[in-house]
Amino acid sequence: MAELRAPDECGVPDPMPFMHPTLRENYGKWVFHSHPKPGVLYHRAENGTEVWTVKFGTARQLDGYTVRLLCDLADKHADGHMRFTARSNVEFMVTAESKVDPLIKELNSHGFPVGGTANSVSMISHTQGFLHCDIPGTDASGVVKALMDELHEEFIKCEMPNRVKLSTSCCEINCGGQADIAIIMQHTKPPKINHDLVANVCERPTVVARCPVAAIRPALVNGKPSLEVDEKKCICCGACFPPCPPMQINDPEHSKIAIWVGGKNSNARSKPTFHKLVASGLPNNLPRWPEVAAVVKNILAVYKADAQPWERMGDWIDRIGWPRFFEKTGLPFTKYHIDDWRGSRTTLNASTHIRF
Repeated sequence: MAELRAPDECGVPDPMPFMHPTLRENYGKWVFHSHPKPGVLYHRAENGTEVWTVKFGTARQLDGYTVRLLCDLADKHADGHMRFTARSNVEFMVTAESKVDPLIKELNSHGFPVGGTANSVSMISHTQGFLHCDIPGTDASGVVKALMDELHEEFIKCEMPNRVKLSTSCCEINCGGQADIAIIMQHTKPPKINHDLVANVCERPTVVARCPVAAIRPALVNGKPSLEVDEKKCICCGACFPPCPPMQINDPEHSKIAIWVGGKNSNARSKPTFHKLVASGLPNNLPRWPEVAAVVKNILAVYKADAQPWERMGDWIDRIGWPRFFEKTGLPFTKYHIDDWRGSRTTLNASTHIRF
């Protein structure tokens, strides 16, 4: 039997050994960059070295065949190097302009869309949903795949007023907020407690401490130690579910999807702001989420037609105002859009003011 290798406790790996040699040799020495066409970035170093970066999207969750294919393409076109971006795009770097078009042609022949640069809709940033998260109310990865299929033309072209960043979050605790448009799971009812399981499964002080609004307290139910929820305080965030699975909050009828717009990443010239709820109660309609796609495409179409050049989503809304935003998009303004939670001005947890 082979001897197991001891783990390397080195923290974040050093990126230099894995970096493209041209990038490593000119690290910190780049003096010029431009955007020749959608999906391609150009950089020139102070010694005249040139690099073209070709960015393309994938299905995000890759099988072994696709990973081998990407490696073969990297060996053929990019000196055996590639990298994944924070939004799960893939980038190949080439050192001659003559290599760009053949690379794009071969990527397109395999179904990889080249784009996501400058004033386009880039790949959606998201959590892993059902793949490994313990509290998802929906599959964020599935939303991304379905929505990017709908937004393919906006990914490969640069026709938006400015870059557009989208994000999704598979629970209400909100990993994926703060983008131009955020698609977030929204629980609308307090958790249902299975009192027969709480004493054996849950560490009750941990669950009580986990609640951000002190809505959970210990209780005796049918002579057994359990928990109870003050439904007037509960904000339906789902934070109690991971330490106590008997507090089930996912519900096929009452767990919905909400869309927020204008997060802190959506401003180019004005100060960062909290995003605002613009649509709630959309059905968690797997596997294509058509209602969510319709609202997002509507917002993008209005933004594309009405915003001034290089105006980010937040800048556009700052200029026209929220009343005009709802008027132009045709989205209904309901009581759920009114920010009446008294703590919203003194905390950063701005999403807690939504109560159903």
